[in-house]
Amino acid sequence: MTTSSVPNALSTVELKPSYNIPIVLVLGSIPLLLLQPWVGGAIALLGLFLMLQAVTLRFQFTATDFDLYRGEKLIRRFPYREWQNWRIFWDRVPILFYFKEINSIHFLPILFDPKTLKSCLEERCPRI
Repeated sequence: MTTSSVPNALSTVELKPSYNIPIVLVLGSIPLLLLQPWVGGAIALLGLFLMLQAVTLRFQFTATDFDLYRGEKLIRRFPYREWQNWRIFWDRVPILFYFKEINSIHFLPILFDPKTLKSCLEERCPRI
């Protein structure tokens, strides 16, 4: 398994976790807790939930699939041949990853290295 930032279409690339979004949400919720406790609490819980997801989930690009793991257990496999389109929202501050398969649409918060994500996507699933 490779974790380099220069992916090869035949190698497996595991995306490193990124805690940027969860940290911003938790820190941003602190002043909101004083002004609007319910809103601040909800945002803090969302940030903590996303932090847990960043710690426990692993995303891998293989030669044929985008795989989602929790620990060592494969949760879901997304074959590239079924992808129709993908997009990373907010290039300067990437927060959301969208991809469309033949039968479904997926939105994922960016809880992993956005630069490696983009380079793997461009190499393995060029946009249509």
